[in-house]
Amino acid sequence: MSFKEKAADVMGHVAYRITNQKYIMAIKQAFVTLMPIIITGAFAVLVANMIMSPETGLAHFEIFRFLAELQPIMKAINYATLNFLTIGAVFLIGIELGKINGHKSLFPGLMALISFISVIPTTLLLEVDGSMREVVDVLARQFSDPKSLFLGMIIAIVSVEIFCKLTEVKWLQIKMPDSVPLNVATSFSSLFPSIITITIISSFGFAFHRVTGIYLHEAVYNVVQRPLESVVQGLPGILTLMFVAQFFWVIGIHGNQMIKPIREPLLLGSIAVNMTAFQEGKEIPNIITMPFWDVYMSIGGSGVTIGLLIAIFIAGRREEMRSIAKLSSGPGLFNINEPVIFGLPVMLNPVMAIPFIVTPLVTGTIGYIATATGFAGKAVVMVPWTTPPLVNAWLSTAGSMGAVITQLICIVVAVFIYLPFVLLSNRKPEAAPDSE
Repeated sequence: MSFKEKAADVMGHVAYRITNQKYIMAIKQAFVTLMPIIITGAFAVLVANMIMSPETGLAHFEIFRFLAELQPIMKAINYATLNFLTIGAVFLIGIELGKINGHKSLFPGLMALISFISVIPTTLLLEVDGSMREVVDVLARQFSDPKSLFLGMIIAIVSVEIFCKLTEVKWLQIKMPDSVPLNVATSFSSLFPSIITITIISSFGFAFHRVTGIYLHEAVYNVVQRPLESVVQGLPGILTLMFVAQFFWVIGIHGNQMIKPIREPLLLGSIAVNMTAFQEGKEIPNIITMPFWDVYMSIGGSGVTIGLLIAIFIAGRREEMRSIAKLSSGPGLFNINEPVIFGLPVMLNPVMAIPFIVTPLVTGTIGYIATATGFAGKAVVMVPWTTPPLVNAWLSTAGSMGAVITQLICIVVAVFIYLPFVLLSNRKPEAAPDSE
Protein backbone atom coordinates (compact mmCIF):
# COMPACT_ATOMS: atom_id res chain seq x y z
CA MET A 1 0.00 0.00 0.00
CA SER A 2 1.41 3.38 -1.05
CA PHE A 3 1.78 6.36 1.28
CA LYS A 4 -1.12 8.15 -0.42
CA GLU A 5 -3.39 5.14 0.04
CA LYS A 6 -2.35 4.77 3.68
CA ALA A 7 -2.99 8.45 4.34
CA ALA A 8 -6.39 8.29 2.65
CA ASP A 9 -7.28 5.18 4.67
CA VAL A 10 -6.30 6.84 7.96
CA MET A 11 -8.21 10.03 7.14
CA GLY A 12 -11.21 7.97 6.08
CA HIS A 13 -11.17 6.10 9.39
CA VAL A 14 -10.91 9.37 11.35
CA ALA A 15 -13.71 10.92 9.32
CA TYR A 16 -15.91 7.87 9.89
CA ARG A 17 -15.36 8.06 13.64
CA ILE A 18 -16.18 11.77 13.69
CA THR A 19 -19.31 11.62 11.53
CA ASN A 20 -20.65 8.66 13.48
CA GLN A 21 -20.04 10.20 16.89
CA LYS A 22 -23.48 10.29 18.50
CA TYR A 23 -23.44 13.95 19.54
CA ILE A 24 -22.38 15.01 16.05
CA MET A 25 -25.12 12.85 14.53
CA ALA A 26 -27.76 14.30 16.87
CA ILE A 27 -26.78 17.91 16.11
CA LYS A 28 -26.66 17.31 12.35
CA GLN A 29 -30.06 15.64 12.25
CA ALA A 30 -31.60 18.33 14.44
CA PHE A 31 -30.52 21.11 12.09
CA VAL A 32 -31.66 19.15 9.05
CA THR A 33 -35.11 18.99 10.65
CA LEU A 34 -34.98 22.70 11.53
CA MET A 35 -34.18 23.80 7.98
CA PRO A 36 -37.83 24.03 6.76
CA ILE A 37 -38.65 26.16 9.81
CA ILE A 38 -35.77 28.53 9.08
CA ILE A 39 -36.76 28.81 5.42
CA THR A 40 -40.38 29.47 6.45
CA GLY A 41 -39.16 32.34 8.61
CA ALA A 42 -37.06 33.58 5.71
CA PHE A 43 -40.09 33.48 3.42
CA ALA A 44 -42.02 35.60 5.92
CA VAL A 45 -39.19 38.16 6.07
CA LEU A 46 -39.02 38.32 2.27
CA VAL A 47 -42.77 38.76 1.80
CA ALA A 48 -43.07 41.29 4.64
CA ASN A 49 -40.32 43.54 3.28
CA MET A 50 -40.56 43.11 -0.48
CA ILE A 51 -44.33 42.90 -0.85
CA MET A 52 -46.21 44.14 2.24
CA SER A 53 -43.91 46.91 3.47
CA PRO A 54 -45.19 50.44 2.63
CA GLU A 55 -41.58 51.68 2.57
CA THR A 56 -39.69 49.00 0.60
CA GLY A 57 -42.35 46.71 -0.90
CA LEU A 58 -45.22 46.67 -3.36
CA ALA A 59 -47.42 48.27 -0.70
CA HIS A 60 -45.55 51.51 -1.43
CA PHE A 61 -47.79 51.92 -4.49
CA GLU A 62 -51.34 53.07 -3.94
CA ILE A 63 -52.93 50.14 -5.78
CA PHE A 64 -51.22 47.66 -3.41
CA ARG A 65 -51.55 49.72 -0.22
CA PHE A 66 -54.00 47.19 1.23
CA LEU A 67 -51.14 44.68 1.55
CA ALA A 68 -49.63 46.70 4.40
CA GLU A 69 -52.56 45.68 6.59
CA LEU A 70 -51.49 42.05 6.22
CA GLN A 71 -47.89 42.63 7.34
CA PRO A 72 -48.55 41.48 10.95
CA ILE A 73 -49.19 37.96 9.58
CA MET A 74 -45.65 37.72 8.23
CA LYS A 75 -44.19 39.30 11.36
CA ALA A 76 -45.97 36.70 13.49
CA ILE A 77 -44.53 33.89 11.33
CA ASN A 78 -41.06 35.40 11.61
CA TYR A 79 -41.37 35.65 15.39
CA ALA A 80 -42.65 32.10 15.76
CA THR A 81 -39.83 30.61 13.68
CA LEU A 82 -36.56 32.54 13.83
CA ASN A 83 -36.94 33.81 17.38
CA PHE A 84 -37.43 30.30 18.73
CA LEU A 85 -34.55 28.66 16.88
CA THR A 86 -32.76 27.66 20.07
CA ILE A 87 -35.93 26.19 21.59
CA GLY A 88 -36.45 24.03 18.51
CA ALA A 89 -32.78 22.98 18.40
CA VAL A 90 -32.76 21.94 22.07
CA PHE A 91 -35.92 19.88 21.69
CA LEU A 92 -34.77 18.16 18.49
CA ILE A 93 -31.24 17.42 19.74
CA GLY A 94 -32.81 15.85 22.82
CA ILE A 95 -35.07 13.67 20.67
CA GLU A 96 -32.27 12.60 18.30
CA LEU A 97 -29.83 11.82 21.11
CA GLY A 98 -32.55 9.93 22.96
CA LYS A 99 -33.14 7.79 19.85
CA ILE A 100 -29.44 7.01 19.60
CA ASN A 101 -29.46 6.02 23.28
CA GLY A 102 -32.41 3.72 22.76
CA HIS A 103 -35.32 5.96 23.83
CA LYS A 104 -37.82 6.11 20.97
CA SER A 105 -40.27 8.50 22.64
CA LEU A 106 -40.30 12.31 22.54
CA PHE A 107 -39.60 12.51 26.26
CA PRO A 108 -35.81 13.07 26.00
CA GLY A 109 -36.54 16.14 23.87
CA LEU A 110 -38.93 17.44 26.50
CA MET A 111 -36.38 16.67 29.21
CA ALA A 112 -33.71 18.66 27.31
CA LEU A 113 -36.04 21.64 26.89
CA ILE A 114 -37.11 21.72 30.55
CA SER A 115 -33.49 21.43 31.66
CA PHE A 116 -32.49 24.31 29.39
CA ILE A 117 -35.24 26.58 30.72
CA SER A 118 -34.26 25.69 34.29
CA VAL A 119 -30.80 27.30 33.93
CA ILE A 120 -31.82 30.58 32.31
CA PRO A 121 -33.05 33.60 34.30
CA THR A 122 -36.76 34.34 34.17
CA THR A 123 -36.56 37.67 35.99
CA LEU A 124 -35.62 40.72 33.95
CA LEU A 125 -34.97 44.40 34.60
CA LEU A 126 -36.78 46.59 32.09
CA GLU A 127 -36.96 50.34 31.75
CA VAL A 128 -40.57 51.48 32.07
CA ASP A 129 -41.46 55.19 32.08
CA GLY A 130 -37.87 56.17 32.83
CA SER A 131 -37.41 53.82 35.78
CA MET A 132 -36.18 50.23 36.06
CA ARG A 133 -38.85 47.69 36.84
CA GLU A 134 -38.41 44.02 37.73
CA VAL A 135 -40.45 41.70 35.56
CA VAL A 136 -40.79 38.10 36.71
CA ASP A 137 -41.72 34.84 35.01
CA VAL A 138 -40.75 35.81 31.45
CA LEU A 139 -38.63 34.18 28.76
CA ALA A 140 -36.48 36.82 27.12
CA ARG A 141 -35.84 36.59 23.39
CA GLN A 142 -32.09 36.31 23.93
CA PHE A 143 -32.68 32.84 25.41
CA SER A 144 -34.79 31.55 22.54
CA ASP A 145 -32.96 33.07 19.58
CA PRO A 146 -29.48 32.04 18.28
CA LYS A 147 -27.60 33.93 21.01
CA SER A 148 -28.17 31.03 23.43
CA LEU A 149 -27.80 28.29 20.84
CA PHE A 150 -24.58 26.77 22.15
CA LEU A 151 -25.82 26.74 25.74
CA GLY A 152 -28.93 24.96 24.51
CA MET A 153 -26.89 22.37 22.63
CA ILE A 154 -24.69 21.67 25.67
CA ILE A 155 -27.61 21.43 28.10
CA ALA A 156 -29.54 19.17 25.71
CA ILE A 157 -26.63 16.74 25.43
CA VAL A 158 -25.77 16.72 29.14
CA SER A 159 -29.36 16.42 30.39
CA VAL A 160 -30.30 13.61 27.99
CA GLU A 161 -27.15 11.69 28.83
CA ILE A 162 -27.86 11.97 32.57
CA PHE A 163 -31.47 10.98 32.05
CA CYS A 164 -30.60 7.96 29.90
CA LYS A 165 -28.02 6.74 32.42
CA LEU A 166 -30.50 7.08 35.28
CA THR A 167 -33.20 5.15 33.43
CA GLU A 168 -30.83 2.18 33.41
CA VAL A 169 -30.76 2.14 37.21
CA LYS A 170 -33.29 -0.51 38.24
CA TRP A 171 -34.12 0.78 41.70
CA LEU A 172 -35.07 4.21 40.30
CA GLN A 173 -37.82 2.71 38.14
CA ILE A 174 -41.40 2.43 39.35
CA LYS A 175 -42.79 -0.95 38.28
CA MET A 176 -46.45 -0.97 37.33
CA PRO A 177 -48.72 -4.00 36.96
CA ASP A 178 -48.97 -5.58 33.52
CA SER A 179 -52.57 -4.40 33.27
CA VAL A 180 -51.42 -0.76 33.14
CA PRO A 181 -51.11 0.64 29.58
CA LEU A 182 -47.58 0.76 28.25
CA ASN A 183 -47.44 4.56 27.85
CA VAL A 184 -48.56 5.06 31.46
CA ALA A 185 -46.03 2.50 32.73
CA THR A 186 -43.26 4.20 30.73
CA SER A 187 -44.16 7.58 32.20
CA PHE A 188 -43.97 6.28 35.75
CA SER A 189 -40.68 4.47 35.11
CA SER A 190 -39.18 7.79 33.99
CA LEU A 191 -40.45 9.75 37.00
CA PHE A 192 -37.45 9.54 39.33
CA PRO A 193 -34.82 9.86 36.54
CA SER A 194 -36.66 13.00 35.37
CA ILE A 195 -36.76 14.55 38.84
CA ILE A 196 -33.08 13.83 39.46
CA THR A 197 -31.95 15.07 36.02
CA ILE A 198 -33.78 18.38 36.20
CA THR A 199 -32.65 18.90 39.81
CA ILE A 200 -29.00 18.31 38.87
CA ILE A 201 -29.09 20.69 35.89
CA SER A 202 -31.02 23.40 37.74
CA SER A 203 -28.79 23.14 40.83
CA PHE A 204 -25.68 23.46 38.69
CA GLY A 205 -27.07 26.61 37.06
CA PHE A 206 -27.94 28.06 40.48
CA ALA A 207 -24.54 27.21 41.99
CA PHE A 208 -22.67 28.60 38.99
CA HIS A 209 -24.45 31.94 39.34
CA ARG A 210 -23.88 32.08 43.11
CA VAL A 211 -20.17 31.29 42.81
CA THR A 212 -19.27 33.34 39.71
CA GLY A 213 -21.86 36.12 39.81
CA ILE A 214 -22.81 35.51 36.17
CA TYR A 215 -25.42 33.32 34.61
CA LEU A 216 -24.50 30.16 32.74
CA HIS A 217 -25.72 31.52 29.40
CA GLU A 218 -23.39 34.52 29.68
CA ALA A 219 -20.39 32.30 30.41
CA VAL A 220 -21.07 29.91 27.51
CA TYR A 221 -21.74 32.76 25.09
CA ASN A 222 -18.61 34.69 26.05
CA VAL A 223 -16.26 31.71 26.34
CA VAL A 224 -17.52 29.42 23.56
CA GLN A 225 -20.03 30.93 21.17
CA ARG A 226 -18.74 34.48 20.72
CA PRO A 227 -15.11 33.42 19.97
CA LEU A 228 -16.36 30.87 17.42
CA GLU A 229 -18.63 33.49 15.83
CA SER A 230 -15.73 35.94 15.67
CA VAL A 231 -13.50 33.36 13.97
CA VAL A 232 -16.12 32.35 11.41
CA GLN A 233 -17.17 35.96 10.75
CA GLY A 234 -13.60 36.74 9.74
CA LEU A 235 -12.37 35.87 6.25
CA PRO A 236 -9.50 33.61 7.45
CA GLY A 237 -11.89 31.58 9.61
CA ILE A 238 -14.46 30.87 6.90
CA LEU A 239 -11.72 30.11 4.36
CA THR A 240 -10.15 27.64 6.79
CA LEU A 241 -13.51 25.93 7.28
CA MET A 242 -13.98 25.73 3.52
CA PHE A 243 -10.45 24.36 3.05
CA VAL A 244 -11.16 21.55 5.50
CA ALA A 245 -14.40 20.67 3.70
CA GLN A 246 -12.71 20.64 0.29
CA PHE A 247 -9.80 18.55 1.56
CA PHE A 248 -12.16 15.85 2.75
CA TRP A 249 -14.00 15.91 -0.56
CA VAL A 250 -10.74 15.37 -2.42
CA ILE A 251 -9.87 12.24 -0.43
CA GLY A 252 -13.33 10.80 -1.07
CA ILE A 253 -15.24 11.91 2.05
CA HIS A 254 -18.34 14.14 2.03
CA GLY A 255 -16.74 17.39 3.20
CA ASN A 256 -19.93 19.27 4.03
CA GLN A 257 -21.05 16.48 6.36
CA MET A 258 -17.71 16.67 8.18
CA ILE A 259 -17.99 20.38 8.98
CA LYS A 260 -21.77 20.58 9.37
CA PRO A 261 -21.79 20.39 13.22
CA ILE A 262 -19.61 23.52 13.29
CA ARG A 263 -20.96 25.30 10.23
CA GLU A 264 -24.69 24.91 10.78
CA PRO A 265 -25.07 26.38 14.30
CA LEU A 266 -22.82 29.34 13.49
CA LEU A 267 -23.91 30.23 9.96
CA LEU A 268 -27.61 29.47 10.45
CA GLY A 269 -27.46 31.49 13.65
CA SER A 270 -25.87 34.44 11.84
CA ILE A 271 -28.48 34.48 9.07
CA ALA A 272 -31.25 34.28 11.69
CA VAL A 273 -29.79 37.38 13.36
CA ASN A 274 -29.61 39.16 9.99
CA MET A 275 -33.22 38.28 9.15
CA THR A 276 -34.43 39.62 12.48
CA ALA A 277 -32.46 42.84 12.04
CA PHE A 278 -33.79 43.24 8.49
CA GLN A 279 -37.36 42.67 9.69
CA GLU A 280 -36.93 45.33 12.37
CA GLY A 281 -35.26 47.83 10.05
CA LYS A 282 -31.94 47.72 11.91
CA GLU A 283 -28.38 47.60 10.54
CA ILE A 284 -27.46 44.14 9.23
CA PRO A 285 -24.58 42.86 11.42
CA ASN A 286 -23.15 39.74 9.73
CA ILE A 287 -21.36 39.36 6.40
CA ILE A 288 -20.75 35.62 6.58
CA THR A 289 -23.91 33.55 6.80
CA MET A 290 -25.24 30.31 5.37
CA PRO A 291 -26.44 32.08 2.18
CA PHE A 292 -22.97 33.68 1.84
CA TRP A 293 -21.49 30.18 1.78
CA ASP A 294 -24.00 29.03 -0.86
CA VAL A 295 -23.93 32.17 -3.02
CA TYR A 296 -20.17 32.76 -3.26
CA MET A 297 -18.39 29.57 -2.14
CA SER A 298 -20.61 26.76 -3.38
CA ILE A 299 -21.92 27.88 -6.78
CA GLY A 300 -23.05 24.79 -8.60
CA GLY A 301 -22.02 22.74 -5.57
CA SER A 302 -18.86 22.23 -3.53
CA GLY A 303 -15.73 23.51 -5.27
CA VAL A 304 -17.76 25.99 -7.39
CA THR A 305 -17.96 23.24 -10.00
CA ILE A 306 -20.20 25.34 -12.23
CA GLY A 307 -16.88 26.85 -13.34
CA LEU A 308 -15.52 23.37 -14.08
CA LEU A 309 -18.56 22.44 -16.19
CA ILE A 310 -18.31 25.64 -18.24
CA ALA A 311 -14.55 25.15 -18.65
CA ILE A 312 -15.13 21.62 -19.97
CA PHE A 313 -17.72 22.89 -22.47
CA ILE A 314 -15.22 25.54 -23.62
CA ALA A 315 -11.98 23.60 -23.77
CA GLY A 316 -12.68 19.94 -22.97
CA ARG A 317 -11.53 17.58 -25.74
CA ARG A 318 -12.04 14.20 -24.13
CA GLU A 319 -15.42 12.77 -25.02
CA GLU A 320 -15.98 11.15 -21.61
CA MET A 321 -15.36 14.50 -19.84
CA ARG A 322 -17.85 16.30 -22.07
CA SER A 323 -20.42 13.54 -21.60
CA ILE A 324 -20.11 13.74 -17.81
CA ALA A 325 -20.34 17.54 -17.99
CA LYS A 326 -23.56 17.30 -20.03
CA LEU A 327 -25.08 14.85 -17.54
CA SER A 328 -23.95 17.01 -14.59
CA SER A 329 -25.15 20.36 -15.94
CA GLY A 330 -28.80 19.80 -15.01
CA PRO A 331 -28.17 18.93 -11.34
CA GLY A 332 -25.41 21.56 -11.27
CA LEU A 333 -27.94 24.33 -11.92
CA PHE A 334 -29.46 23.35 -8.57
CA ASN A 335 -26.06 23.11 -6.82
CA ILE A 336 -25.99 19.31 -6.85
CA ASN A 337 -22.59 18.21 -8.07
CA GLU A 338 -22.02 14.62 -6.92
CA PRO A 339 -22.23 13.45 -10.58
CA VAL A 340 -19.18 15.50 -11.56
CA ILE A 341 -17.28 14.89 -8.29
CA PHE A 342 -17.60 11.12 -8.52
CA GLY A 343 -17.99 10.79 -12.29
CA LEU A 344 -15.14 12.88 -13.68
CA PRO A 345 -13.80 12.21 -11.01
CA VAL A 346 -12.66 15.13 -8.88
CA MET A 347 -12.00 13.07 -5.76
CA LEU A 348 -8.63 11.33 -5.61
CA ASN A 349 -7.67 13.19 -8.79
CA PRO A 350 -4.46 15.19 -8.24
CA VAL A 351 -5.09 17.31 -11.34
CA MET A 352 -8.56 18.51 -10.35
CA ALA A 353 -7.90 18.57 -6.61
CA ILE A 354 -5.96 21.86 -6.87
CA PRO A 355 -8.67 24.02 -8.50
CA PHE A 356 -11.38 22.24 -6.52
CA ILE A 357 -9.76 23.43 -3.28
CA VAL A 358 -8.52 26.81 -4.48
CA THR A 359 -11.60 28.08 -6.37
CA PRO A 360 -14.05 28.47 -3.43
CA LEU A 361 -11.30 30.19 -1.42
CA VAL A 362 -10.86 32.74 -4.21
CA THR A 363 -14.57 33.27 -4.85
CA GLY A 364 -15.26 33.50 -1.11
CA THR A 365 -12.63 36.23 -0.86
CA ILE A 366 -14.23 38.10 -3.76
CA GLY A 367 -17.67 37.80 -2.16
CA TYR A 368 -16.36 38.98 1.21
CA ILE A 369 -14.61 42.03 -0.24
CA ALA A 370 -17.65 42.96 -2.33
CA THR A 371 -19.95 42.67 0.69
CA ALA A 372 -17.60 44.43 3.13
CA THR A 373 -17.20 47.39 0.75
CA GLY A 374 -20.96 47.68 0.29
CA PHE A 375 -21.01 46.76 -3.39
CA ALA A 376 -22.99 43.60 -2.65
CA GLY A 377 -25.75 43.53 -0.08
CA LYS A 378 -25.51 41.35 3.01
CA ALA A 379 -27.65 38.23 3.10
CA VAL A 380 -30.92 38.82 4.95
CA VAL A 381 -33.00 35.88 3.73
CA MET A 382 -32.32 32.16 4.08
CA VAL A 383 -33.00 30.47 0.75
CA PRO A 384 -32.82 26.73 0.02
CA TRP A 385 -29.33 25.63 -1.03
CA THR A 386 -30.81 24.15 -4.21
CA THR A 387 -31.86 27.59 -5.47
CA PRO A 388 -30.10 28.21 -8.84
CA PRO A 389 -27.17 30.64 -9.07
CA LEU A 390 -27.97 34.33 -9.62
CA VAL A 391 -31.48 33.69 -8.34
CA ASN A 392 -30.12 32.76 -4.90
CA ALA A 393 -27.90 35.85 -4.87
CA TRP A 394 -30.87 38.12 -5.63
CA LEU A 395 -33.29 36.48 -3.20
CA SER A 396 -30.91 36.04 -0.26
CA THR A 397 -29.92 39.72 -0.31
CA ALA A 398 -33.51 40.95 -0.84
CA GLY A 399 -32.80 42.21 -4.34
CA SER A 400 -29.16 43.38 -4.30
CA MET A 401 -27.97 43.59 -7.92
CA GLY A 402 -24.45 44.06 -6.56
CA ALA A 403 -24.65 40.55 -5.10
CA VAL A 404 -25.86 39.16 -8.45
CA ILE A 405 -23.00 40.87 -10.31
CA THR A 406 -20.50 39.66 -7.70
CA GLN A 407 -21.69 36.08 -8.05
CA LEU A 408 -21.44 36.36 -11.84
CA ILE A 409 -17.84 37.60 -11.45
CA CYS A 410 -17.15 34.62 -9.17
CA ILE A 411 -18.44 32.23 -11.84
CA VAL A 412 -16.20 33.83 -14.50
CA VAL A 413 -13.18 33.65 -12.17
CA ALA A 414 -13.97 30.00 -11.43
CA VAL A 415 -13.99 29.22 -15.16
CA PHE A 416 -10.55 30.81 -15.60
CA ILE A 417 -9.16 28.88 -12.61
CA TYR A 418 -10.45 25.54 -13.92
CA LEU A 419 -9.49 26.11 -17.59
CA PRO A 420 -5.73 25.30 -17.31
CA PHE A 421 -6.50 22.09 -15.47
CA VAL A 422 -9.09 21.05 -18.05
CA LEU A 423 -6.46 21.63 -20.75
CA LEU A 424 -3.99 19.58 -18.71
CA SER A 425 -6.53 16.78 -18.46
CA ASN A 426 -6.88 16.87 -22.24
CA ARG A 427 -3.18 16.14 -22.65
CA LYS A 428 -2.90 13.66 -19.79
CA PRO A 429 -5.98 11.46 -19.57
CA GLU A 430 -4.02 9.02 -17.44
CA ALA A 431 -3.99 11.58 -14.62
CA ALA A 432 -7.39 10.43 -13.52
CA PRO A 433 -7.12 7.50 -11.08
CA ASP A 434 -8.07 4.02 -12.11
CA SER A 435 -11.57 3.09 -11.03
CA GLU A 436 -10.55 -0.29 -9.77
